[in-house]
Amino acid sequence: MSAWTDLHGADLDALELTPHVYETSSISTCLFTRKRLQMKKTLTGVTFLVLAMSLLVLTFSSNKVSAQKGKIIHVQPVVQEPQFNFVPGRLLVKFRPEIGLDHARQVIAALGARDADEIPEIGVHVLELPDQASEVAVQRTFKARPEVEFAELDRLHPAQQVIPNDPLYGNQNSWSLPKVDALDAWTINTGSSSVVIAVLDSGIDATHPDLASQIVPGWNVYNNNSDTSDVCGHGTAVAGAAAAASNNAIGVASVAWGCRIMPVRISDASGVASESAIANGLAWAANHGARIANISYYVTGSRTVSSAAKSFQSKGGVVIAAAGNYGISESIGDDPYIVTVGATDPSDILYTWSSRGNNLDLVAPGNVFTTLMGGSYGTGGGTSFAAPVVAGVAALIRSNNPTLTPLEVQNILRTSADDLGDVGWDPNYGYGRVNAYRAVLASQTAVGTLDLAAPIVSITAPNSGVKVTGTVNVEVDATDNVGVVRNELYVDGVLKASSTTAPFTLKWNTRKAAAGMHQLECRAYDRAGNVGNSSSVTAYK
Repeated sequence: MSAWTDLHGADLDALELTPHVYETSSISTCLFTRKRLQMKKTLTGVTFLVLAMSLLVLTFSSNKVSAQKGKIIHVQPVVQEPQFNFVPGRLLVKFRPEIGLDHARQVIAALGARDADEIPEIGVHVLELPDQASEVAVQRTFKARPEVEFAELDRLHPAQQVIPNDPLYGNQNSWSLPKVDALDAWTINTGSSSVVIAVLDSGIDATHPDLASQIVPGWNVYNNNSDTSDVCGHGTAVAGAAAAASNNAIGVASVAWGCRIMPVRISDASGVASESAIANGLAWAANHGARIANISYYVTGSRTVSSAAKSFQSKGGVVIAAAGNYGISESIGDDPYIVTVGATDPSDILYTWSSRGNNLDLVAPGNVFTTLMGGSYGTGGGTSFAAPVVAGVAALIRSNNPTLTPLEVQNILRTSADDLGDVGWDPNYGYGRVNAYRAVLASQTAVGTLDLAAPIVSITAPNSGVKVTGTVNVEVDATDNVGVVRNELYVDGVLKASSTTAPFTLKWNTRKAAAGMHQLECRAYDRAGNVGNSSSVTAYK
């Protein structure tokens, strides 16, 4: 499990801010309630005991520990494999664009489901299944229908944070803000009040002295009302990392303190959120003026959330999400509608618990000093807190140049990052660790100068129509005006191999492939994140 630490009584002298010392001297923590997700309709089949024990939800210890000025606190990270529960009796289905509503409802009824709701901005139907129906079996049945674009379980996600193993010193800025060069960025822009960051989370404590002036009206998607108060503390800490009030002689500093925060509660009381709630939250935020959205949840691979992010982007917004704290390497390809963020330590080394892979865009500090419920302050650790650092930088970019498109903002984030690991993009660090100063500086002259040209890519071997056996070398020709940094091979829409080294030859092991026809496609990426797609090649086994 994971935690942040509530710190009082340490020296809170702010770098470039007015000092303020708090008198209370205790470190308090609070325990997340481990309870079942409350549903409007009681359904059988899933308990949340396993979820609470196996996933990285935000937790606190009830122990009281004395804190002294300058005291170092060591805590250890917890790494666990991702295991997902889902909302019982529910399926998320999107039909192909050419399928009319009447036809879609006929298919739904024919398969024994009920069209309980729809997310109209993205055309995803929220289906209720009959009692005792197997969600996985019904999902497979829907996926097999030619009318269906995708069908997936409504997975449940815990908040993505861990207990940091970094020493906690008493400085309110910790190390994250200097690391991303925020102080130099603030000489250009500290954020605009017209730029709103939607924090999709457990709610926000709007009475906190460093948040009260930052909040704009939000929405409680979980309960379908306007009560966005924080039910477990995670959202308050995430919000503070992005845009807590700063240079005000109290508390902490944040990345984009001039921007505003829109609380969108998507979780239950234990901090667990469904993908349908996340998608609905994105839709609500986009319709109410948010242009940056932060999701400190592991949403990798969710077609529903990706569709909602695409809609958010079409309305001028940029979506940032946590990579997850499972320490795994993702094989899924990049999502062009979500900036996925991993977590690094003070030495710019990827934390062992930070997930990595082909979907990773950037990394950011995985330990921040931030706001906690009840007006207190402490540290938050994990990709949950790396994501809002990037969201804050995106907000600074948009504040400095409001004419930029979402793609231009995303490109600036990537091209201005401090390259880590292998040269160029790599699966451990993406395009590198976010740099606020370079990003804001780039945004001043970005219009018309960004690289928006996608690579040109084609499969040169095997030829279309040939029969293949064993391991096949798929040869790729990829060119770009700046340079190609990665190629991916997809077989029947599934990622099979990737390469970051030219000449790009990708290997496809056909031994496990089914007999018959297969479609091969390659995708090439340049450093700015532009993606080029090859024409498909047909191969037979």
